[in-house]
Amino acid sequence: MTEAERIIITPDDDTPERPEESASGASEPSGASAIRPGGRRRITVLLGVAAFAYLLDLLSKIWVVTSLENHAPISILGHYLRFDAIRNAGAAFGLGQGMTVVFTVIAAGVIVVIARLSRRLYSVPWAIALGLLLGGAFGNLTDRVFRAPGGFQGRVVDFIAPAHFAVFNLADSAITCGGVLIVLLSFRGVDPDGTRHRD
Repeated sequence: MTEAERIIITPDDDTPERPEESASGASEPSGASAIRPGGRRRITVLLGVAAFAYLLDLLSKIWVVTSLENHAPISILGHYLRFDAIRNAGAAFGLGQGMTVVFTVIAAGVIVVIARLSRRLYSVPWAIALGLLLGGAFGNLTDRVFRAPGGFQGRVVDFIAPAHFAVFNLADSAITCGGVLIVLLSFRGVDPDGTRHRD
């Protein structure tokens, strides 16, 4: 087993006890999981990753709007990769054009689900994955709310344009990476609370 696999599939040694039973055998209050040190550390990881992904996406979009929009595309890797500013009314990678309000609601729902999952989060890899999802969702939701034409129908700023592929942004990349990591963790049998299961 490689070191990377050990990190992903093995819960941390400092994983706290279950809220149902303490070392003395007595049941803990249902809200204890929200204040246990292990949980706080992983919440910090989640929020740190989310903030980093969000700020990176926000700064890149500010640059695109001020320096790239209404200008010729910038070639990065010749024909294979360009920076080309567009406004996207659909979902990630330009899917679902004309359903802006729907995707705004979905993004808000994702944020709520992540907030609920964080209450029983004791896995660092899951914290990273959810942080990527949270930062990416907030990044695109910011565009939906504040960019023209407004009214929760704002168009998302996309600019990364690989050859023969849809144009996307860093928020889309964060969401995709977070989703892939969640699939890998689920495949390995790692739950958000740090325990492992085998089908």
